Amino acid sequence: MKYLIVNADDFGASCGINRGIMEAHERGILTSASLLVDAQGAKQAAALSRTAPNLSVGLHADVRMELEEPADDAESLAESLRRQFRRFEQLMRCRPTHIDSHHNVHRDPRALPHFLEFAREYGMPLREHSRARYFSKFYGQWGGKTHLEQISVESLARMLQTEIGDSVTELSCHPGHVDAEYPTGYSLEREAELRTLCDPRVRDALAEHAFQLISYHHLPRLLINSTTSCGNPSPTVPPATSDVLP
Repeated sequence: MKYLIVNADDFGASCGINRGIMEAHERGILTSASLLVDAQGAKQAAALSRTAPNLSVGLHADVRMELEEPADDAESLAESLRRQFRRFEQLMRCRPTHIDSHHNVHRDPRALPHFLEFAREYGMPLREHSRARYFSKFYGQWGGKTHLEQISVESLARMLQTEIGDSVTELSCHPGHVDAEYPTGYSLEREAELRTLCDPRVRDALAEHAFQLISYHHLPRLLINSTTSCGNPSPTVPPATSDVLP
């Protein structure tokens, strides 16, 4: 069975990005998002998420500043994770369903042990260190140049057919609407991602290749069912068409 979590980074970064993420969830295939709790649009993102109970929301921890501090000051990074976790609970009135990091800085050898310990402490899946395989190729820029063809409907359909296999995959994305609140070098690409994620042809490709859309809400149930079922390697979750997608 192929299970796909479609997760948007940068939830809370700006009103335009928040609007795009919610549109991708309501009209498209997006099932999950990761919240920047200190960003200017964080409160709005939290309020919007409460209107979408099927959207799983995790913590998009931003510890870039802490990594610029002296190497022996590791406690500041750990404290920042704790503070951002508490801020998430205040905003969302619940715990994160998963954790990852802004610009994937948790890969840094100085940061990774703290993220691993934090994820274990709170029982959260950590990107690239959980059952969900991380798939990052749906991205429209590299080498300082824009590549809209990489985030087209045709490109995503090809990825679904040839590059994403059985089990659980997190497809990372960055949809949004361009606005002045969040100046970034990744702007036109966000709009293009949004159009692709909402295109009906992508739903057709998911159905053709037997994908089931899930969110991080479902991951614990997948783990439980796969370990308790005997001779049944395909765990049961509610159908994506009725439980996750509008």
